[in-house]
Amino acid sequence: MEIINQHKTTTTRSDNGLLAVTHLTQLLHYCTGVGGFIVPLVLWLTTKDTVEGMNEHGKSIVNFQLSLLLYIIISVPGILLFGLGLLGFLFVGIIGFVMPIVNAVRAANGEAPSKFMTISFIS
Repeated sequence: MEIINQHKTTTTRSDNGLLAVTHLTQLLHYCTGVGGFIVPLVLWLTTKDTVEGMNEHGKSIVNFQLSLLLYIIISVPGILLFGLGLLGFLFVGIIGFVMPIVNAVRAANGEAPSKFMTISFIS
């Protein structure tokens, strides 16, 4: 009887450019609607074992996108009741545009992503 070692060895590589692009793909929300969630999710799930830091950045992106969705859902009753939910939408829109750019720059410099206004759904 022959025993074959089937353990796969994976080597991780440092790719700050891919980490930065993954953060910037969140901006696809402004073009496609849902692409800003799906594309980073696919990039994270396919490269989390091969790119150093991708697991941390991917979790941060998914948590950020889920947090933005929650903030938008909370803002809807505010629009219907007081009209103040419009400020919530404006705030979410600005944060949703600025933070992916900030985190892309941080990723390109090899730093950890900022977790500003992010609820940790996935840890």
